[in-house]
Amino acid sequence: MSTVPQPPRRHGGTPAFHRISPRDIALRKGGAPIVCITAYTAPMAGFMDQHVDLLLVGDTMGMVVYGMSSTLGVTLDMSIAHGQAVMRGSQRACVIVDMPFGTYQVSREEAFKNCARAMAETGCAGIKLEGGVEMAPTVEYLVQRGIPVLAHVGLKPQSVNVVGGFRVQGRSTEEAKAVLADAKSMADAGAFAIVVEGTVESLARKITETVKPPTIGIGASPACDGQIIVAEDILGLYSAFTPKFVKRYAELGKEVSNAVERYAADVRARRYPAAEHLYGPAESSKTKKAARRKTTKARP
Repeated sequence: MSTVPQPPRRHGGTPAFHRISPRDIALRKGGAPIVCITAYTAPMAGFMDQHVDLLLVGDTMGMVVYGMSSTLGVTLDMSIAHGQAVMRGSQRACVIVDMPFGTYQVSREEAFKNCARAMAETGCAGIKLEGGVEMAPTVEYLVQRGIPVLAHVGLKPQSVNVVGGFRVQGRSTEEAKAVLADAKSMADAGAFAIVVEGTVESLARKITETVKPPTIGIGASPACDGQIIVAEDILGLYSAFTPKFVKRYAELGKEVSNAVERYAADVRARRYPAAEHLYGPAESSKTKKAARRKTTKARP
């Protein structure tokens, strides 16, 4: 039995909407900025779907949902479960699933097996993976076999142990050349778009001007063809660490805390539940019949 979430349908069996596809995103190079954000649950996907072009089921779930210190502990099963939830909660946005650390680096064949499973079990439109020159053969292999790939260059969170933490990339000439080479290799391999994370602004701008696919910046440059952000960062739902590039649009974490504080006070003071929140005893069938007879007799 298929586990792919099924979209709502019109009479006649055709889908009731058109989802934005990876090809639609690819055609946005140099056009209206592409709006992207992370999503991990059906309710949040539903709230954001009408406002964005792309929902990323990011491996950042490890940190903002599960409280991990990095993204390295996220598993493929976790990504698939959250991907299914986001597909159920959305109708319009292009949904991409982030491939966790260790699911695509071993070999091209292993990468295809895991990416194909993620797409088949979630119904998502494509996958995202981190890497540059070294991953180009894998990306080309995936694309040739029907897997749309959103590439990720610059600061690569899955490689934090190698590069020495969450460090801005491209500050030296050598480093900038390496990141640009990574972006070019991903473009040549067939990625439909490229996330550029945590780089100096001038480098992100140059990458955007150089490569054919659209670039999606995060801590990069306003010149990128689009932007992506972690939803919990801009909504004030994650406070363990706030990157410089994050702009807070809400403080929902404080609202949650305040709401629960009021709830706790009501419970302790026995103000909740009140009479309007309670159920009365079930009426017997005899009582219901008597009430109906009384109503009938009262009619003129």
